[in-house]
Amino acid sequence: MLNRRKFILTSLGASVAASLFRGVAKASAPQTSAGKPVVVSTWAPNVKANRAAWEVLSSGGRALDAVVKGVQIPEADPEDNSVGYGGLPDRDGRVTLDSCVMDEFGQCGSVMALEHIMHPVLVAKLVMEKTPHVQLVGEGALRFALENGFQKQNLLTPESEKAWKEWLKRSQYDPMRSVHELEEKIKKLQLNNIPWPSAYLNHDTIGMIALDRKGNLGGACTTSGMAFKMHGRVGDSPIIGAGLYVDNEAGAATATGIGEEVVKICGAHTITEAMRRGLSPEAACKEAIRRIVKNNGEKAKNIQVGFIALNKKGQVGAFAVRKGFTYCVTLNHQTKVYEAKSWFV
Repeated sequence: MLNRRKFILTSLGASVAASLFRGVAKASAPQTSAGKPVVVSTWAPNVKANRAAWEVLSSGGRALDAVVKGVQIPEADPEDNSVGYGGLPDRDGRVTLDSCVMDEFGQCGSVMALEHIMHPVLVAKLVMEKTPHVQLVGEGALRFALENGFQKQNLLTPESEKAWKEWLKRSQYDPMRSVHELEEKIKKLQLNNIPWPSAYLNHDTIGMIALDRKGNLGGACTTSGMAFKMHGRVGDSPIIGAGLYVDNEAGAATATGIGEEVVKICGAHTITEAMRRGLSPEAACKEAIRRIVKNNGEKAKNIQVGFIALNKKGQVGAFAVRKGFTYCVTLNHQTKVYEAKSWFV
């Protein structure tokens, strides 16, 4: 349960978790007409992030500005231990953050292993706007942030520090152990008719993509990475083409889940190129999932990755390895949560 890659909405507990969110639907997201503003994000708890992004879109704002505003909501939420402030630390007890942005012009910026800054997405945006580079890492990323007016903050909350100290007692780095432990807990709770705590409803990386009134796309992805990871580990989230990709001619895609598997197939880029070839967003996401499943064989059943995609027509789609991946869609001033189709059910 202490792994930041919270596959809480997968496997045995998926239907239980999903039912706790009002408006969860089993079908694919509605198809929307071209040029109509729409914002999509990973995981059901991010409805509040969508609403923040929608404030920008509904007033005629740019897609990039919308997603940057949206993902700052979980970045600043101390109760979200998978993103920003309150994120679970690495195995050395250090909270390191990853984030990237990409706009309709193909411009992008990224920060990796950034410490002490609550909103890495804003730093990533500045990397895009103020430097000739795409990626800044670690100490260099922090120095850049401080030079541009950001203030150092302690991002390790008492709750996350407690979780880290509990993990130190066993010091066993196993990304999937948390899943199996959670499934056993849920089984026991269900057998005894005991509601499982809302704390189990934590989620993962937030990836957000949007289409604005002008028909332009933008995207952002931000995370504190895998809990108790090796110091210096970077997953897919800040890697352009893996955790996020935007092509204003074709569409945009973003990812959540075990980042290493997404990197291996250049997930978001793979999906965007599939949409360019004419695949629907859902079919494009499914193609990327197929590659992950093929790469892992029988082990794929113990992996969770979820993708969301948005094309230039405003059509939305998603697909996951395992059941339980949810995503939020905001359209016409309404936000709804959907459960993605999956390879394994």
